[in-house]
Amino acid sequence: MLLTISDMLDEKGLLETHALIETLRWRDGAETAGSTAKHVKHNLQADLSSRTGVKLCKQLLVTISAHPVIRAAGQPRRFSEPVVSKTVEGGAYGLHIDNAHMGTGDSRIRTDLSYTLFLSDPQSYAGGELVIERAGETLSVKPDAGSLVLYPSSSLHRVAEVTRGARLAVVGWIESTIPDAGEREMVFDLENLRASLSPQLAPQSAERLILDKVIANLIRKFSAA
Repeated sequence: MLLTISDMLDEKGLLETHALIETLRWRDGAETAGSTAKHVKHNLQADLSSRTGVKLCKQLLVTISAHPVIRAAGQPRRFSEPVVSKTVEGGAYGLHIDNAHMGTGDSRIRTDLSYTLFLSDPQSYAGGELVIERAGETLSVKPDAGSLVLYPSSSLHRVAEVTRGARLAVVGWIESTIPDAGEREMVFDLENLRASLSPQLAPQSAERLILDKVIANLIRKFSAA
């Protein structure tokens, strides 16, 4: 399942995010890559250890974790700390697979879903598409600033070379309460059905109660211990 959420950050949210990012320091992105990915990772990564960086992380996590589509599609248990990346002219991130686990100690999570939150106007840079390999097809996405792309962490993916301008993005990972992608998609389909039928069904109608029951029991059945 690949989803593009177009309203993750509105204009005000984008302006606030950019204002915070402008004060951050940058380092070589390869420093934080795995043993294989570091050979194909050619970008910059923001140092988020400052007070401003901590504030930015908190704001991003609150916004992303509260979005109804993230909650319905991801059934999140935990979120990683977000990563802010900048890819300038000549930079790219070659084909790779995300690590199965991210973080250390209590913050260590299993990566079921990955996301990229695009922060740059697509007209301000050339290249920089997020390219995701799936069985029998290759998907290339470059949405508007403020849009978030959610996709399975199990997918091979890359960031195409930026040939003009600079690409700013936030990336992160979600550990789901439902590890199996097929079961997670089944619940998401039912959540969408419930949302579309809500205007037509009274909260205590038999149909709505049965649908609520099925969704709750499937989540209970599919959830990891």
